[in-house]
Amino acid sequence: MGRQAEPVQCLESLVSMAIPTLKAAERECPRHGRGAKPTIAEWLMAALIMIAVLNKKKSKSGQYRFLCAQRATIAGWLDDENFPSRSTYCRRYRKAHRFWRKAIQLQGERAIAEGVANPIDLAVDKSLIVGLGPPWHKQDRRKGKIPAGVDCQCTWGYSEHDGWVHGYSYEVVVSATPGHTVFPLLASVDTASISETRSFADKIDELPAGTRTVSADSAYDMNQYGERIEYDEQGRRTGRRFLCPENPRNTKGRKLKPAANPRQARRRELRGQRRAFLRSRRGRRIYARRKKTVEPFNQWFKSLFELDQRVWHRGLENNRTQMLASIFAYQLLLRYNHRHGNPNGCVRWILDAL
Repeated sequence: MGRQAEPVQCLESLVSMAIPTLKAAERECPRHGRGAKPTIAEWLMAALIMIAVLNKKKSKSGQYRFLCAQRATIAGWLDDENFPSRSTYCRRYRKAHRFWRKAIQLQGERAIAEGVANPIDLAVDKSLIVGLGPPWHKQDRRKGKIPAGVDCQCTWGYSEHDGWVHGYSYEVVVSATPGHTVFPLLASVDTASISETRSFADKIDELPAGTRTVSADSAYDMNQYGERIEYDEQGRRTGRRFLCPENPRNTKGRKLKPAANPRQARRRELRGQRRAFLRSRRGRRIYARRKKTVEPFNQWFKSLFELDQRVWHRGLENNRTQMLASIFAYQLLLRYNHRHGNPNGCVRWILDAL
């Protein structure tokens, strides 16, 4: 009897840990627009989604049936008798991704305060996941032909690890400080074709205050990224470093033209400084941690939430909610693991106990 109660107690503890962060995210993301205020709070909807995701219920219908079966127990955990209808759950599920992005950021800050994560060194990466249904090839798109079962919101993306993938992508910023747990601090989800030169821009202002280095692969090679990370609006140094290999430029070997203006000359100077730091002994040592942190994280995360083969849903908004909720759940598992005296990323045992 005690063994049967253990999974319930474990899930109850996870929900109890998540509620303060979910309520804080609701305060940070107040609802706007017309219409009456919903009777079911945002944090409550988020808690229901998180419970379903932790139990790996992959369709929204399957999630709702599971939650209905556990309704009495869940109501006791949340101290709230409100429960959505099926249509309400599906509709608000699609829109919940905006809430989850803020919740991930807030839980990252909480993990830093608890000593679970150390934000001195960070790494950022984008990873691709195959979409549901057959791929929609370029020639069919040109002809306006939509194959049966295709997810029309999937796009094509390429990475050296996965090759060409028809589906979706997520981008994550993780802590990469040696001797500390690899912890996701910021995240976003988009189609596979989204460029890293666009997806990372709004995360720069959200980087933790204690960050000193940010490592990225060559797809993130942009002067704007380096300057925003390393300098403030007044042109003063922030104390941070952006470590990013250069994308090949001037591949035909032409002689570089003189700078057209002082601003271009300044950008070339700053670019040269970043190049020199990355090539230095310290820079190479810091950048080498990227292969031991964010790249393995993608494998761990996908395997843990069964995203290594394909996404759970059709449509961008649905998959945004599911993947961001899964990253939030991953953060929660790491915090729970740390509270039980395990300062590492081995959290599968917790999911296996649910």
